[in-house]
Amino acid sequence: MKQPKTLFYCTECGNETPKWAGRCPACGAWNTVVERPEPAVKGKGRSVSSRAAAPPKALPVTELGDSVEIRFSTGMGELDRVLGGGAVKGSLVLVGGAPGIGKSTLMLQICGKLCRFAKVLYVSGEESQHQLKLRAQRLHVESENLLVLSETGLGEMLEAVNQEQPDVLIVDSIQTLYNDALDSPAGSVSQVKDCTMALMQLAKGSSITVFVIGHVNKEGSIAGPKVLEHMVDCVLYFEGDRHTFCRILRAAKNRFGATNEIGVFEMGDGGLTEVENPSKMLLSGRPEETPGTCVTCVMEGARPVLAEVQALVVGSAAGNPRRTSNGFDYNRAAMLLAVLEKRGGLKLSTCDAYLNIIGGLQLDEPAADLAAVVALASSYLDKPVPGDLAAVGEVGLTGELRSVSQLSQRVAEVRRLGFKRCVIPARQGLESFPDLQLLPVQNIGEAIRAALRG
Repeated sequence: MKQPKTLFYCTECGNETPKWAGRCPACGAWNTVVERPEPAVKGKGRSVSSRAAAPPKALPVTELGDSVEIRFSTGMGELDRVLGGGAVKGSLVLVGGAPGIGKSTLMLQICGKLCRFAKVLYVSGEESQHQLKLRAQRLHVESENLLVLSETGLGEMLEAVNQEQPDVLIVDSIQTLYNDALDSPAGSVSQVKDCTMALMQLAKGSSITVFVIGHVNKEGSIAGPKVLEHMVDCVLYFEGDRHTFCRILRAAKNRFGATNEIGVFEMGDGGLTEVENPSKMLLSGRPEETPGTCVTCVMEGARPVLAEVQALVVGSAAGNPRRTSNGFDYNRAAMLLAVLEKRGGLKLSTCDAYLNIIGGLQLDEPAADLAAVVALASSYLDKPVPGDLAAVGEVGLTGELRSVSQLSQRVAEVRRLGFKRCVIPARQGLESFPDLQLLPVQNIGEAIRAALRG
């Protein structure tokens, strides 16, 4: 009797190896490689995904139409911004996020907008049709063009799509969908890959816009194989603390637009509300005359956004000082602390230091360096930064301040939000702004003195 073949795969990234290893050679995770029998395909070897689309036909490039993306608005400006101006017909969009963050709410809310001009099929493997009805009523989403289906089988879902012929398909979620032609449970690596491939063929072959919801693991990546993100057209992450109201939607991949745009929402009892002015919301509740806080301006795509950087510096009770950063790169925070001690004269090596970015933003650009330095110095010296002052600039290892891109737009946003002073690098010439005093500085010493002068 022929022994069944086995293979080894990583439960984190889905990488397949011919033999077992303690550490995955692809993602480097330990103790994630497991053994399982090679998936057996039932029937004649044709899965549902292979039957989903019609046989392709090769055409001369000269006979193809113009390469113009057919976009349409989802009805939510913040989502359209992240998608690059709207959803593209025939695209496959993956929306990931932690459980309870609001992914299903976001998708169901856009159904109310899309149903005005399109037919939408919402397929849920986690809720019954009755539960979907109750949630739709709570969100005030009711339309005859919205069809709901509670199903986890891939074949049954594709049959419903062929019967109803929707313009938009929403699948909630990809981890609950399974193909019975594969001998593996739902949510496994082979199931997620096969079902995603079937949805991609459906989107491209039938010009149906498909939104797929995916859950994330404890590391913050979408659960399932890493190749899943390579298969889809767009990968959107819905972020935020579910215990707070602020939600941020950002694109990790977008074949039809930029990946540096963000959409800001506020979660309420009636669902998600778009925040057209995120700077005002992120700065609401900012403490007055309190040491350890400074405002900066970062560029999220083409949109300038003001963010509050908070710092706390306290004496360390242990021999090894603690360093913690939330929303700010840890290695960059450690570098700024070293620069402050070496070039700024602040003895931070014996102190615990904490950095936090309010609102769930992830500041990954150097323009936030100066605000972090000022906030750390303010907390260490116990001197508050004036409430009408902001700081924008990159800090080098010698303590010098370097110019940043799009400084005029950043400063204009600072002025629009009512700030009266702004610390900027001296080497970058900038025209004067009415009602805003620019404080050009050359190094962190001058910046700290200018910011804490009072």
